[in-house]
Amino acid sequence: MAIHKIKAQDEAPAKPKTKVAKSKTPPKKDQKLAKKDKKSIKKEFKPAKKVFFLFRPFVAFGRYVRNSWREIRQVRWPDRKLTWKMTLSVIIYVIIFAAIIMLLDMIFSFLFNKLLGV
Repeated sequence: MAIHKIKAQDEAPAKPKTKVAKSKTPPKKDQKLAKKDKKSIKKEFKPAKKVFFLFRPFVAFGRYVRNSWREIRQVRWPDRKLTWKMTLSVIIYVIIFAAIIMLLDMIFSFLFNKLLGV
């Protein structure tokens, strides 16, 4: 088999014409499964039907709502106890960082007042 460099202006090299003998043996199970997979993929990904262009936004919005509802049904919602734990951890986190920011603000205010001589 020869290797060809293809440039933008060149055409693709012609494929060599060789005859492949068909075997009379039945296809293997893996090949049958691969063919079934290809068929199921083709059925699964059907091209969208052409919709009159005025209805496209409504169709898109409907598809968005349907897909969102599917996602919401898959969510594992926390129970009351876990919700309170997460809420308290967020409140504590906010208090700690507010204290750090207030401390840094006091330190920088003190330093700038000393530097400026106020």
